[in-house]
Amino acid sequence: MDTNTRIVVNTLAQHVRAILNTCMSLFSTRYILMALGQSDFGIFSLIGSTVAMLGFVTGALVVTTQRHLSYSYGEGDREASRQIFSNSLFIHILTAGVLIIVLAAIKPLLFGGILDINADRIDTASRVYFIVLVMLGLSVVTSPFRALFVARENIVYISIIDFLDGVFRLGLSIWLLFINVDKLELYAWMMFGIAAFNLIAFAAYARMEFDDSCLWPRLSDIRKSIIAKIMNFAGWTVYSTGCILSRNQGLAIVLNSFFGTVVNAAYGIALQVSSAVLYISQGVINAMSPQIIKAEGEDNHQRTLMMTEKACKYSFLLLSVPVIPICFEMPSILEAWLVDVPEGAVTICRFVLLAALIDHTTLALAIANQASGRIRNYSLLINTMKLLTLPMVVIILHMGGTTTSAMVCYISVEAFCAMLRLPYMRYSSGLKVRHFLSNVSIREMSTIAALAAVAYLCSTYITIKWGFLITLTLCSITGIAVIWLTAMTEQEKTAALEMVKRKKQKQ
Repeated sequence: MDTNTRIVVNTLAQHVRAILNTCMSLFSTRYILMALGQSDFGIFSLIGSTVAMLGFVTGALVVTTQRHLSYSYGEGDREASRQIFSNSLFIHILTAGVLIIVLAAIKPLLFGGILDINADRIDTASRVYFIVLVMLGLSVVTSPFRALFVARENIVYISIIDFLDGVFRLGLSIWLLFINVDKLELYAWMMFGIAAFNLIAFAAYARMEFDDSCLWPRLSDIRKSIIAKIMNFAGWTVYSTGCILSRNQGLAIVLNSFFGTVVNAAYGIALQVSSAVLYISQGVINAMSPQIIKAEGEDNHQRTLMMTEKACKYSFLLLSVPVIPICFEMPSILEAWLVDVPEGAVTICRFVLLAALIDHTTLALAIANQASGRIRNYSLLINTMKLLTLPMVVIILHMGGTTTSAMVCYISVEAFCAMLRLPYMRYSSGLKVRHFLSNVSIREMSTIAALAAVAYLCSTYITIKWGFLITLTLCSITGIAVIWLTAMTEQEKTAALEMVKRKKQKQ
């Protein structure tokens, strides 16, 4: 399978998985709530969210492992990839052990007053807490195997296992409705079983298919230098992720302190909408990132920048196709979804989606920066700037600003950071800014203009119930046509046609 075909297949696999799992998740949550009841469901959510706060550390380790493995594949050094995976697995096992011990040690503090749980459910909640801790450990240990599949560009297998994960959750949630036992503890054991299945599925297949994998760290491969390199990279990745999470969650706290819980509801809905839509563009970046990092490992810097430009262009364009019509049709969409729409939700949703769209104009440049391995200065400059959104919003609100002025500040900082990536990558990696603007930014303008025109006309003149579905459909057709006619280069069109031709010949 050639590079272009693999990227398309991996992107489609992620999109299909995201759509199916989102649908199954909606039904699973509904049935679990029916089976457990609001109180027990709240207990499990409370315990799970308390433990999951450390989840971004695991995410940073996955990104780190995948980067170093992809880089070693580009270098063609199988010995190095074997050592990287073994050391990464060692770090993940150690991290899982430390997290379990620390979280177990603070259990008396949590259950002694921090967590508000009914006295008659304390014992059950305590047992559930330890089950969730082990689940966290299994999830952490699974991470390097997932990273290995990403580095090997076997996204299809990841999508299959994630799909089965969703099927199991849905099936077990339905089964839970028809049994008469303590459903809270049983549900925790069910989730533990799914976590164990994921670990076995990834570890066993990786051991059979990839010669650089192992089920337990090889002591002969453990190197202080490799551990230090991985931990240094992971540390700055944790810092970057922490800045963005702190900005997002901190903004919720700031808005709450000035405007109360109604605005929090609107902001929470905006984050849910943004998270659902971002699956589309993230699939492109996830599919192309191994190729970008491999090219850097091959010392083919020109290919690294070329692939990065493509990732920027297509992740932005694919995101713009739903975001622009959704922004125009936001009142109708939220009313159909929620019925009782929180005050300010329409405005905040629009700002959050537009901020994500602006960020994606240059977001893939972060992958090129990761490929180079020089992420400290990038993390300090770009992501610290995003964190500074919080004090700026506080000052604006103290001066009498509204939620709209706060969101204008939010989107302005996001735009500044997106533009700042260009000169930074120009001086750190030799990015040709003029070439980027002409080959990426300018080619995106006609698509944006066409989508905005169609969305405006549809939202203005189509006033029937569920008319937003017509708007989304027409914008999708328009977006695909304009992307083909104006955004794609002749070389990209030729490659796409050849890929379709080869597919037909195989059939």
